[in-house]
Amino acid sequence: MKLIEDAGSFSATTGPTYVEQLRTPELSFGTYSLPAGCVDTQSPHTEDEIYVVVSGRATLWTEELSLPVGPGSTVFVPANEPHRFTEVTEDLTTLVFFAPPEGVRDQPGDDSGGG
Repeated sequence: MKLIEDAGSFSATTGPTYVEQLRTPELSFGTYSLPAGCVDTQSPHTEDEIYVVVSGRATLWTEELSLPVGPGSTVFVPANEPHRFTEVTEDLTTLVFFAPPEGVRDQPGDDSGGG
């Protein structure tokens, strides 16, 4: 067992900030913070992920659907699905779970064989 300190604590200053707080062979976990009004420029991930909104309000956009999110919202985003937070009207703090861990799968078009 491990107590994860500061999980879900807002840490952004001027733009989106991701702080990884746990990594195991099967998953990774961290806190993603976006200040109100900022632009989320993230690219699709090669891993499945779950967002749990701790505080703040925004819209989570995908090519097929846009959902308003706020405290308690929990959203699954499958691997490789383009997505981003838009209309961040209040400082947004989310817990993010990746399975497998973020960055272990090859990016599309990556022939290096590495993770």
